[in-house]
Amino acid sequence: MKNNNKGFTLIELIMVTIILGILAAVAVPRYMTSVASAEAAAEDAVIASISAGLESHATDMLISTGRAYWPDNPFDALKTKPAGYDASDADNADSDGEWTYNTTTLKITHQRQDNTKHSWSYDKGTNDDAASNAVGNGIGARASL
Repeated sequence: MKNNNKGFTLIELIMVTIILGILAAVAVPRYMTSVASAEAAAEDAVIASISAGLESHATDMLISTGRAYWPDNPFDALKTKPAGYDASDADNADSDGEWTYNTTTLKITHQRQDNTKHSWSYDKGTNDDAASNAVGNGIGARASL
């Protein structure tokens, strides 16, 4: 008699399912951590870009007007705004990937895709009179909203 059993037994299928479940339980948290790290790195890149833009803006203003100063809105120092920047929104970011400048609290805000919100303070300095060439302290550290 010939044995023509082709296929998998129920025990083999259960074992494969258990192994896949264990792999998923290990992989999903690591994936979420890497996504959060990637979003933080992207935020750091945008903030570094704004800082560089502010320095460039101050230099341009010093050359053209004789006064080094930063703009009221830090995003105005950028030639290319970050994806998700909403110039019409003057309060905290409230949608995935949105960047705003809160004109009340003077903070740059960003909402990540996991709905966490982060902010950075912005101090443009005092440049209200012609004798003042003081640029501010710039952009502060990241804080959670």
